[in-house]
Amino acid sequence: MWLLFLYVGLSTAGLLVLGVLAVRVFLAVGELARQVAIGTEALTRAGERLSRAAAPMAERAGEISRRRA
Repeated sequence: MWLLFLYVGLSTAGLLVLGVLAVRVFLAVGELARQVAIGTEALTRAGERLSRAAAPMAERAGEISRRRA
């Protein structure tokens, strides 16, 4: 009979450990999602800045190629 109580107790403890680990994984995934969102916004801003900086160069390159033709 005491083995039954031991098995139930160990099973309950195992489920509690799995529950705690699941909560920790959930919180870590939430933090990762926030960091990915921040990185995505930074990359978007950098891409926009690059596009604005490349526009004058592209215009000048077009003028140079038209002069040679």
